[in-house]
Amino acid sequence: MKVRYKATAGIAVLALAVAACGGGGGGSSKPDAESSQQAQEQAANLPKRSMGDVDYAQVKDGGTLKLAMTQFKTQWNYNQVNGTQSDVGDVVELIMPTMGLADENATVTNAPDYVTSWKVGTTGGKQVVTYQLNEKAAWSDGTPITYKDLVAQWKALNGSDKKYQVSSTDGYDRISSVEKGATDKDVVVTFDKTYPDWKGLFSPLYPAATNETPEAFNKGWISKMPATAGSFKFDSIDATSKTVTFVRDDNWWGRKAKLDKVIFRALDDNATPNAFANGEIDAYKVSVNAANLKRAKEVPNAQIRTAAGPDWRHFTINGSSELLKDKNVRQAIVYYGINRDAIIQSDLKDMDWPVQALNNHIFMNTQKGYVDNSGDFGAYNPEKAKQLLDAAGWKLDGDVRKKDGKELNLNFMIPASSTSAKQEGELTQAMLKEIGVKVSINSVPDDTWDVDHLIPGDFDIAPFSWLGTPFPIPGLAQIYKTPASKDNFGSNFPRIGTPELDAKMAQAGGEMDPDKAIGYANEADKMIWDEVHTLPLYQRPQIVAVKQTLANYGAKGFSSIDWTGVGFTG
Repeated sequence: MKVRYKATAGIAVLALAVAACGGGGGGSSKPDAESSQQAQEQAANLPKRSMGDVDYAQVKDGGTLKLAMTQFKTQWNYNQVNGTQSDVGDVVELIMPTMGLADENATVTNAPDYVTSWKVGTTGGKQVVTYQLNEKAAWSDGTPITYKDLVAQWKALNGSDKKYQVSSTDGYDRISSVEKGATDKDVVVTFDKTYPDWKGLFSPLYPAATNETPEAFNKGWISKMPATAGSFKFDSIDATSKTVTFVRDDNWWGRKAKLDKVIFRALDDNATPNAFANGEIDAYKVSVNAANLKRAKEVPNAQIRTAAGPDWRHFTINGSSELLKDKNVRQAIVYYGINRDAIIQSDLKDMDWPVQALNNHIFMNTQKGYVDNSGDFGAYNPEKAKQLLDAAGWKLDGDVRKKDGKELNLNFMIPASSTSAKQEGELTQAMLKEIGVKVSINSVPDDTWDVDHLIPGDFDIAPFSWLGTPFPIPGLAQIYKTPASKDNFGSNFPRIGTPELDAKMAQAGGEMDPDKAIGYANEADKMIWDEVHTLPLYQRPQIVAVKQTLANYGAKGFSSIDWTGVGFTG
């Protein structure tokens, strides 16, 4: 089962538990230097993109593409805190405007179907970005896409009105004005503070009418899609079959889409491989599960498409929990009590992927800017863990540590259908038992894993994946900024942070010199390690099983999908 949280500009996306552990306990040793070097070299040679590229003219007209979702979602506003997830992002990429398009090298250019040109400059000492919107661009209800849509989205996402339950304010909170230019299709965006990753803003863009009030923003996209603007448009939602259907939009002004219809169907991790083998779906994202990968390889007329992208597996640690609010306790348990390398090796065994720890919260192993900032953290040392817990007042009483009569019993929260996440919890359970920490594995319904448990903070440790974008630095504030209040925390599910970290992230986010920005971001990463906010595991492989005849779809890495060219060759 995958719960994926996704990013736009910097918005990170959550993905359900995706690891499959193949046994093993807490005694596995860290890979030796030679193995680590080999893994690093392998990572450098990983494919950046694997999409089954076929020329548009060679793709058949018509057909229905059936895809799997991991959860049946109700919130379809990607910018709302409950909507910033991979499943929503996959749908939104099909039907909503984006200002930019990324290639496999994470280079972003304007998306001409929506923005015919853009440029950045300086006026009166302030950064100014101007957009020329496509004259033909319009919402599915016929309303033209204009500067008004960008104005409304800026006001909704800039943080000035706390009633808007947003995933992230990053970038929008640096804008001082969004104004009409010479025409309604000309937009002038002026920044109070510099923002180098401006190409990621207003993506996806939502209609002004659904951003103009908190009520419309928070609830206007629940179980419905009021207006779209893509080569496909919304057709129907069926809660019984857990499907969402989209059809080709004949009013689309760009290149005609090849497919007639795209259907997304919610399936749990156990059902998806069978559905693919039986032809019920045409493609799915294979979880980090060796058995599922083997099964997919055995399906006749199927292909496995793999790429390295901005996605990473981790444990989120609830720093607001009564048991984990002491940073020293978090460090003892998470960094010294959990054998991270044993989990990584178990997860990635037989996955055709380098067994390489991720030692950075911002940059991937394959990405410019990556530095190992872990230091001593994450180096399995149960004796040190015991010493730190003793010093924090958690004394061993029988098999379990207690303080003030309370057991040190952690809630390891997983989606119910995920046997792989359960195994991962069992590994953690066995490791922490050695230092006197009890772990209770709490299985909760897949479809409410995030809304009813992760977001409300009903966990101590939660395994999932963050899925990123070509803009790693803007996502920092979304995940790590000190929450404004217990109810206003963006995607900072641990609900912890420091003023010093906030300042460093702001410095990185506003630095126009790319190399300096990377330096500031890595300084921030060291602070994040110190806080024990999340435990990085590894850069998560993008593995997509597809019907062999499916063209221009698969493992996209850092790139965007051109949905007009997706279709079948036979």
